[in-house]
Amino acid sequence: MARQTVGSGSPWEEPYGYSRAMAVGDQCWVAGTADPSGNHPGDAAGQARAALAIIDRALREAGFALTDVVRTRMYVTDPADSTAVAAVHGEVFRTIRPAATLIVVAGLIDPSLKVEIEVDAIRSR
Repeated sequence: MARQTVGSGSPWEEPYGYSRAMAVGDQCWVAGTADPSGNHPGDAAGQARAALAIIDRALREAGFALTDVVRTRMYVTDPADSTAVAAVHGEVFRTIRPAATLIVVAGLIDPSLKVEIEVDAIRSR
């Protein structure tokens, strides 16, 4: 099966040697995605919305949809942000209801980032 890579223009993709998403057949894996724009300083919910928008674009470019997502992983740097990030996840995935995990981590690649999200998808259509 052919491998399809999807890039998002993240400043870390090329130097660190990874793709935003990798699709093989009916499966797609989207790498940990954060909001490198700097448009949401200190706003975990805003960063989560931006990350999910980037994920949505990557999935669509690979021929998938948010409705194909079967698993999500959310990483937050502050436990106090868990409720806000989970609420954004609920806005996007309320009817899809993938298996989901929310993990508190010591930090992300850029100290201004409060949340990173990754997803796995299986084409179901």
